[in-house]
Amino acid sequence: MKTKVYMEKENLIAGMTLKDSAAPEENNMALHACIDPQAILENRGNLAAYLRCELTDFVCANQTHSANFHKVTRSDKGRGSLENETAIPSVDALYTDEPGILLGSFTADCVPVIFYNEVNGIIGVIHSGWQGTVKEITPRVFEHLAQIEQSNPTDWHVQIGMALSQEKFEVDEDVYVQFQALGYADDFMYFHEATDKYHINNQLTVKRQCERAGIPANQISIDSTCTFLSTEGFSYRQDRQAGRHLSFIMKR
Repeated sequence: MKTKVYMEKENLIAGMTLKDSAAPEENNMALHACIDPQAILENRGNLAAYLRCELTDFVCANQTHSANFHKVTRSDKGRGSLENETAIPSVDALYTDEPGILLGSFTADCVPVIFYNEVNGIIGVIHSGWQGTVKEITPRVFEHLAQIEQSNPTDWHVQIGMALSQEKFEVDEDVYVQFQALGYADDFMYFHEATDKYHINNQLTVKRQCERAGIPANQISIDSTCTFLSTEGFSYRQDRQAGRHLSFIMKR
């Protein structure tokens, strides 16, 4: 199983699956973007075996580039694991405080955010494409966790997974002005006159959002691997038929 492990402790594991030419559909993990659903279930089953859990421990969402999130409980176990129809609808972030549940987020250029709290044991994943970033899904999640779950921002550890690099994330003015309206993303954008395009670093914008939420900068890590340039990356911008990575976290 071709997987990048970002965090591994006695009671916690988190990481991101990688594109693999030797696996079915190159290790695509997404039922909503595949040719053969059985190939996806085979890949997910291999991941479950690698993580020493069951496929029915997975919880997946039907992501819609929203700013919506959902607290996962044991009653949600298995949702979206075997068929897309049972996935949690219209949600782009999941969190839980219960063990034995694997939370997953699908990306192919968008920014995956994986987080855990070392004090209260809450874990979670966020899917932050550019639309999610300008809707501030990440700050909304951490504000909710502070207010409703009484989480201290300084107790969070965050891993920002591989995503589209600034070099390859070129946009027109309509997207640029939405990032500019945030008021804190100007340092992460530049204009390229030759192509008449703006280039945005979505990962660093999300990192700034985490810092603004009170998370210490030294507790936020970034995987700078570009999904477009890396042979291990799925890139929707490069190939509209691309598969999806699964970013995951699970308490044991």
